[in-house]
Amino acid sequence: MAALLRSARLLKFSPSGLLQITGTKRNGPPLSRLYSGALGGTRTGVCPRNISPAAGNASSRVWPNAAGCVRNYAVATEQKDETSVAVRSKQAQEFDWALAKLDSSVRRTGRITKTLLHRIFHDICRTGYPSGNQALLLLRSCGSLLPEVPLVERTELAHRVWEKLKELGAQYDVSHYNALLKVYIQNEFKFSPTDFLAKMETANVQPNRVTYQRLIAAYCLNGDIEGASAILGFMKTRDLPITEAVFNSLVTGHARSGDIESAKNILTVMKGAGIEAGPDTYTALLTAYAEKGDLDSLKTTLEAAASADCSLMDRDLMQVIYTLAKAGHQQHIPEMTERLRQERGFVPDAMNLCLSLITQGLADSAFHILKTFPVLQSDSLTADSPNLGNFFLRHCVSMDTSLEKLGLYCKELQESNLHATPLSFTLSCTLEAKKSELSFELMKLMKEQGLPVRIHYFWPLLTQYRKDNDTAGVIAALKCMQELGLSPDAETLSNYIFPVFPSMEAARQAFQDAGVSLESEGVLCSEVRMVAVRNLGELYSLLSDPSFPQLDLGLFRGSLILGFRKSDDVETMVKITELLYNDERFSKGSDKPAEKVPFLLYNLIDSMSNKEVQAQEEKLRKYFNQLKTKNITISQSIYRGIRNLLEGYHVPELIKDVIVLMDPKDQDFVTPVNRHVGIGTKVFALEKKLADLKAENKPLGIVLKQLIQTLCAEENLKGALELKQQHEDAMTIGSYATLLNLCCRHNNVEEAVNLKREISRMDSSAVLDASKYIGLVKTLSKHGRVEEAVDILKEMKEKEVVIDDAQVTTMFHILNGLAAKGDAETIQRLQETIFTLGLAKPTTNLCSPLITAYLDSKDLSRALDAAVECHNSYKVMPRIHDIIVSLVEEGNTELLQKAMDFVSQNRGEMTMLYDLFFAFLQTGRYREARKIIETPGLRARPGRLFWYAEKCISTNQMESLEQMVDITAKLFECDRDEMYSYILRLCKETNDWKKAEAVWTKMQEENVVPRDRTLRMLADILKSNGQEVPFDMPETWYEEVNTTPKDTPAPNSDTPQQTPSQVGPDHQVHLLTLCKKQKAKEAFGLLKDAEQKGLVCNPSTYDHLIRSLLAEGSMEDAMAVKDIAASHVSGFQLSDNARSLLIITLSKKGLTQDALENLKSMLSEDRVPTQLALTRLVQGLGNHGDVAGIKEVETLMKDLGMNINLSSMVFVNNTALAHIKNGDVESAVEVLEELYTRPDSTHPSIAFVYRRILEEENDKALDKLSAMAERLANHFACYRPATDLFLQLLDTDKIEDAKFMLARCNAVAEQKDSLISYMSRKAQAPGQVGKIKTLASLIPNFTEKELMYQYLMKCHFVDKDLSSAKTLYEQMQKEGIAIDELSLKRLAVLLRNEGETVPFTEPPESFKFYADKLKEKAEKSQTTAKE
Repeated sequence: MAALLRSARLLKFSPSGLLQITGTKRNGPPLSRLYSGALGGTRTGVCPRNISPAAGNASSRVWPNAAGCVRNYAVATEQKDETSVAVRSKQAQEFDWALAKLDSSVRRTGRITKTLLHRIFHDICRTGYPSGNQALLLLRSCGSLLPEVPLVERTELAHRVWEKLKELGAQYDVSHYNALLKVYIQNEFKFSPTDFLAKMETANVQPNRVTYQRLIAAYCLNGDIEGASAILGFMKTRDLPITEAVFNSLVTGHARSGDIESAKNILTVMKGAGIEAGPDTYTALLTAYAEKGDLDSLKTTLEAAASADCSLMDRDLMQVIYTLAKAGHQQHIPEMTERLRQERGFVPDAMNLCLSLITQGLADSAFHILKTFPVLQSDSLTADSPNLGNFFLRHCVSMDTSLEKLGLYCKELQESNLHATPLSFTLSCTLEAKKSELSFELMKLMKEQGLPVRIHYFWPLLTQYRKDNDTAGVIAALKCMQELGLSPDAETLSNYIFPVFPSMEAARQAFQDAGVSLESEGVLCSEVRMVAVRNLGELYSLLSDPSFPQLDLGLFRGSLILGFRKSDDVETMVKITELLYNDERFSKGSDKPAEKVPFLLYNLIDSMSNKEVQAQEEKLRKYFNQLKTKNITISQSIYRGIRNLLEGYHVPELIKDVIVLMDPKDQDFVTPVNRHVGIGTKVFALEKKLADLKAENKPLGIVLKQLIQTLCAEENLKGALELKQQHEDAMTIGSYATLLNLCCRHNNVEEAVNLKREISRMDSSAVLDASKYIGLVKTLSKHGRVEEAVDILKEMKEKEVVIDDAQVTTMFHILNGLAAKGDAETIQRLQETIFTLGLAKPTTNLCSPLITAYLDSKDLSRALDAAVECHNSYKVMPRIHDIIVSLVEEGNTELLQKAMDFVSQNRGEMTMLYDLFFAFLQTGRYREARKIIETPGLRARPGRLFWYAEKCISTNQMESLEQMVDITAKLFECDRDEMYSYILRLCKETNDWKKAEAVWTKMQEENVVPRDRTLRMLADILKSNGQEVPFDMPETWYEEVNTTPKDTPAPNSDTPQQTPSQVGPDHQVHLLTLCKKQKAKEAFGLLKDAEQKGLVCNPSTYDHLIRSLLAEGSMEDAMAVKDIAASHVSGFQLSDNARSLLIITLSKKGLTQDALENLKSMLSEDRVPTQLALTRLVQGLGNHGDVAGIKEVETLMKDLGMNINLSSMVFVNNTALAHIKNGDVESAVEVLEELYTRPDSTHPSIAFVYRRILEEENDKALDKLSAMAERLANHFACYRPATDLFLQLLDTDKIEDAKFMLARCNAVAEQKDSLISYMSRKAQAPGQVGKIKTLASLIPNFTEKELMYQYLMKCHFVDKDLSSAKTLYEQMQKEGIAIDELSLKRLAVLLRNEGETVPFTEPPESFKFYADKLKEKAEKSQTTAKE
């Protein structure tokens, strides 16, 4: 092909040649026609959105289904012949992590970051065995998914990935070359198509249709129509279909070559070829006009698209906007932005457009787009203040936008009330990016504008200076501090500044040069910290000097501990400890020095690692014993803390050396199988026994009953009835009931009715079990004896017979059997009786037989009326899909409109559209179905799509399924791999390998990276038909487990031993069922029985039982099951969920060190624990005061580099609680205060900390944290901590304390969002109305009284307190407060339930309807307030 192209310049493009294409829809051959819909960025093709200048940069072009395409990333495949199973297992799990990261990133933002991609690249390379699927993932991520990376850099990254993975042994097939072509197109990279084809030929890789389409796109991107024509001609000679995407490329190619008229005429050529011009074609033409700046033609084309009933979405117009900006026609952008409808998915699309523009140096155009964002859009986690544009400012900083422009953007954002603190946020971005000069200038600008500039703002820069040993940078920072009027504190000096200099003298000299004072406490404290780490002897000399000023131990404790750990000079350590214990200079405030030193000892042990304590055991023993000689004592609580640490470090011998430090008076309190009964009695044995009893004139009841039960079990109705006649006098109710059940099964209605009468005669109060009643109802209704069946149902109600799900299912089958006969009246009668008596809740299933009866008789009007009635009465909508399908088939537009209005009103417009979409698919009206999917704002509903796909698969409707997959190609958030997997499933069932192969080609066109299971399914189809698999076969991440026991006795062994065999599936299902019913102990008993019998389960059963036992807290039993599994299953390991549950169980039992070791073990195996496991572990560590453990977990999670949605507040809150547990409240205050005073703080909640302190009644900690909250409120205008404390005091009924808090911090009463959120939470649960009333009494002037009354009414509704609800209603009327419809609805329901008259017009809609209405009203009011 490459050689052909070199000589193909003589071939000219002829539009008439295209008319040879067959087919009537969008393409020629049937399968191509199905798949060649408009192709977007994630799909290959050559749609203009992929080849135009706009294509590669508005990242939404790479993912036309918004975030949905990310699900196209799949589990990696492996090289079967080169990698071991262990490596495959580890690699697949690592790639699961990559998939999850990319999935999360693209779903949230529509893009991925360069950092994330590099990290995944590194991790894949680290394994040494990259698979083909991993290579595909990386390559496809080097294009438009990186809008923040320049085009050239993207291509360089793709080349680096290609070469590195090839070097590591990755096997490339045609899909990889196609992916590389796609990246070239998206990144506008100029390359030689002939050389590219030659490279493929050298690698013995055959190009396919996708390759040729993308080569055409590449030629057209450069305006080379001759090159495109050559490939087009070759495709025609190979009978390859010419898709709409090819025409779209030609539109761009003609326009780029300067022939705009030919580009326009392509639409006419397409029409002649029987291909409809879709949105992509019009977008290609619009982009061509945008490059020319032809506004009139743009408008004309937009009108033409509208008149052709072709709906252009926001992302199509954004591509045009990008092209206008890049071509230098920014003056036309406002005309396009006015046409944006801000449909669903607008924000992520627009964000990525802005990022692409900034990357290309077009920040002004990006800022214009930014200002079109919805006012309520916020890219922060808090809604306390507007912050629109964070992403914009961050990327401007990363692209080195000038200070002047940044200042203008920040000023306009703040003046427009779009961002509360744009300058502060921009500064945080520059600090994060380590841009020193820009950071200094921004700080000065903030100072000029009266904004606070704090010393810790310099820390990120100083950290980098320290890492680089950059003394010049430190001096520059110090000079900037001087200009801003700031003086470095002790922490800044000791941690960031002094370590950069070789000595203290050099630092002092630099300070003098910079004009920094050396007399501050900060300098003194820093000097002490440095000396403490380097030389304890010098430190003692310094501290013991009588002229040494007062300095609190807390300021240098950390450095002193580090010095103690490094030093072997025990004598000096003891001297320093004694000095600190006795000297008042080292203790500020009311704390005595003797109280601080014990905490120093605890923190010393706490800061050491396991190995460190064991290595220094003798040093610590000597240190403790010498402290005893100096009369230094510790409290009992400190001893317990140190003891727990030492036990965790496995050095219990050291504990006795700590005991001696305790006060002598406290030392006295320190103290170092079921039997199975069978019922398999033969009938003749029972008959003989019965005869014997009769001869002896003894009671026959029990044996008679057993005999009847045995006969019934054998379905011997005749024998059972004869036995009943022979022994009528000895019959019991139980015997009659058993016989009644058999009569119903045999459809013997007369005998069944007679037996029921006999039971009633014997005991009118006798109650049968539900299954027997239902069986009798079934038999009666089947024989038309409806009233008798109704009487039986009434008896069930009178005798309070409870029916379970199985009986409800039987009821459905009874009604459905009647529907088959068309007996609608009987169905309706039974339905009404069942629902009115409350025997079963109305469900879609139970209501559907009535609809079925009408549909079968073609009475669509009554079917629809019955469905409406079911919804009005029972809130269910049975068989609405089938009703709509029938109406569409019949063409009854009047009834169809009625049905659509009904669905839209009750289930929402989205549901109505999907119902109509599926009906059009079902009836073959595909054009109408496509128009439904093109409705602006429609997004994928996976559950609904799955339902219809399953319906198609079960009924073998391939065409309908294919059309659904094709039509949803551009649907927002549509999982394309999932959609194609549905077709492959049907291909597998029908054994259609040709269709499956065509699906594989189409997936490449769409740039779908298949999941591992999809590839395996496709490979199975091809292999089973003797076809070659065109890709590297994926392996499962696990091996088939060998269930053969490890030790098998020799054949000639004298010892008889049973060889274990596989447990039958029924037995394993029984085990799993018990687990699901939370009967893990019983399941464990069954497993032990199976073990004794030499039976072996499969690994998943063992794992499931282990998880169930751990969930119940039975850790010992769970470990016993693990041992059993390990004895039978080679290499058995707990699953990730089981390991996570083990961590949770250990944490709850206080075995936090064991839990931590399990976590480390998991991570070392590249397995990821659940969020809950990490949370429980960190909480357990906090409960034990293990600060170091919490830090270790946090570090492990950061090193993991994976987003598992674990809030950073888990670590912050529990670190604070750990400090408090250790008695070190000051450190807790430092942790929390730093959280709120840093510039990028989002002011998160610390209610958890307050709640725990209040539960433990720790008044000391409460006082200090309360003071911190007041300080933050008064000095930093940060009211979140004070509000959290106030609400927690209120929640724990400490009303007086809450009043006092409110008096000291009045601004708490103004924190509307927090207070309303509190009321909302309280209104969810019963019995909480008092809390809201108390809040109302404490804040009588609360501005949102209407909202407060809404929540009070909800509380009364939840409590079913009609009296209070009526009182509240009257109060609201007196105060003239408008009562919302939701509150009126709740009050009306309460009145009706109590049988009272509703004195007002009850709102007719559902609760959800009015709740959504209130929510919409609140959003509008916020928008108005911001404007």
